[in-house]
Amino acid sequence: MTDKERILEYLANGSIGKIELASADLSGLILIGANLRRANLSCSNLRGTILRGANLMEANLSNADLSNADLNGADLRGADLTGTTILGADLTNYRRDFT
Repeated sequence: MTDKERILEYLANGSIGKIELASADLSGLILIGANLRRANLSCSNLRGTILRGANLMEANLSNADLSNADLNGADLRGADLTGTTILGADLTNYRRDFT
């Protein structure tokens, strides 16, 4: 099963629990409103992925590539963004705490 198939199956089943997708290729997927709270997406390829309104609270996005991703309205509170590439990403209305 590919990374893309794994995440789509996970979301189809109600996205219960934490998903491990470190170093996954999820580029170009449409994940509008997806519940990816506490997901491990470290070092993943999320280039061009549509994550509009997604719940990424407490997600591990360290060293992930979010270039040209649509994060409009995404909830990034508590997310680890260490080393994350966001060149060209749409961060309109995203939520993030800075404490």
